[in-house]
Amino acid sequence: MTAAAANPTPPPSDDDWWRSAVVYQVYVRSFADANGDGVGDLQGIRERLPYLRDLGVDALWLTPFYTSPQIDAGYDVADYRDVDPLFGSLTDFEAMITDAHALGLRIIVDLVPNHTSSAHPWFTAALAAAPGSPERERYLFADGKGESGELPPNDWESIFGGPAWTRLPDGQWYMHLFDPAQPDLNWRHPDVRAEFEDVLRFWLDRGVDGFRIDVAHGMIKAEGLPDVGFNSMTTGQRQSELLGKGRLPYFDQDEVHDIYRAWRPILDSYPGGRMAVAEAWAETPQRLARYIGPDELHQAFSFDFLDVTWSADSFRKVIDTALAESTIVGAPTTWVLSNHDRQRHVTRYGDGEVGLRRARAAALLMLALPGCAYVYQGEELGLPEVLDLPDALRQDPAFLRTGESRDGCRVPIPWSGELAPYGFGPEGSELSWLPAPATWRALSVAAQAGVPGSTLELYRAALRIRHEHPALATTAGGVIWLETEPGVLAFRRTAGDTTLTCVVNIGGAEVTIGGYGRPIVASADLTEQGDGHVLPVDSAAWFERR
Repeated sequence: MTAAAANPTPPPSDDDWWRSAVVYQVYVRSFADANGDGVGDLQGIRERLPYLRDLGVDALWLTPFYTSPQIDAGYDVADYRDVDPLFGSLTDFEAMITDAHALGLRIIVDLVPNHTSSAHPWFTAALAAAPGSPERERYLFADGKGESGELPPNDWESIFGGPAWTRLPDGQWYMHLFDPAQPDLNWRHPDVRAEFEDVLRFWLDRGVDGFRIDVAHGMIKAEGLPDVGFNSMTTGQRQSELLGKGRLPYFDQDEVHDIYRAWRPILDSYPGGRMAVAEAWAETPQRLARYIGPDELHQAFSFDFLDVTWSADSFRKVIDTALAESTIVGAPTTWVLSNHDRQRHVTRYGDGEVGLRRARAAALLMLALPGCAYVYQGEELGLPEVLDLPDALRQDPAFLRTGESRDGCRVPIPWSGELAPYGFGPEGSELSWLPAPATWRALSVAAQAGVPGSTLELYRAALRIRHEHPALATTAGGVIWLETEPGVLAFRRTAGDTTLTCVVNIGGAEVTIGGYGRPIVASADLTEQGDGHVLPVDSAAWFERR
């Protein structure tokens, strides 16, 4: 049963806000710690809401804060209708969302429907029940192969490495596409569908403005659970590609769209433009586009932009493809440079000063594009990946299976002070669930706020212009590419008699830019030369002509 909700402060009334929004991803355990236990929490977010308003974002996406054993940082949910005490209480959530709405910020929460925690009451009941029982039908239990069922039911591999099956003492196996503590649900069971429709309403009743759907392409598995064909040669990069791109019988099955067609009327029945964005991988752009539309979800992440290499041709190709797909489905594309599952783009682009220059330029490129942009926390500070975390401190469950860890992008962000954890907790607190490096002292919010040329002030300026400038604020139209020399990208966006041109120098030498009007923001210092400006290597600028 859905508990009675408090009377939440209503969100702003623009139903199409998500079409051009800038969404700030909050990794809850690493954003701000209000109680000093070394882990971020909802009260910490609430206290930092004015910072996010002043940054200029429109909405926050919160990673899971539900009741959980925290085997996979909350993506193993034991109770979808409550807050884990690690992060606070349901009262804390309601107070936070009330304050967010009062500041004009919307809240998107993570929904994890592919699997539950092994501590979820449904799964504990399934373990206590016999093979073939109704309790087990809510999950994917199967008998094994071999003379005595000693082999897994099929050859499916976990995303985190190793078999996607675990055997129980009674001989049956259960499926987990991720950690064994994350058993997959059987989405062909009516109880599962009814449960999540009720979960949606529970959070919508509390004023939630949207949902990020985790593993949105994975809930339905192919009938009969056929083998993939993995063998001893299907390892390493090739297997990762298969797992990541949806070319498997447990990803992107046609029936998954029935789920979203049932969810959309629920979202539409609430005022204020409630939305959902899919974390979905598909084999082709055409299949990915099927998740978006007036009868399914509002957005799907465009991960190709996140994967782009630092070259003009690579950016141009990905942008053109994404905008073409957006036109087909009638929904805006999404732009993502970093998130909690991927190495921070400062490091991907070369690390150090080179990586930071490129990351700053990429930010201006992304924020000038039409559609919705997602900013990962700390991106506005120019944070790099922390590569040298002690193995003993790493908590990513994939690390134990594969040796690969996502912890380096999840280190708590620095707020202030000379010593770690740099204001992450209350004054005097020295606790932090992952340690920040000494170099982050110079990257803290306090160290950058009000400093001309800092990455924080670059983001603040760009976000302010994005909201105020008619050529960027519009959701209509696309981009018009301009002829440039090799290694340089330039496009313009126009509204009425106002034009904004974005120029990015990805080549190997500085270039002189002229004829686009006056510069209004740049990722590096520009030098006037004649009627133009010199744009340094690995930098970007916006020019305005009215």
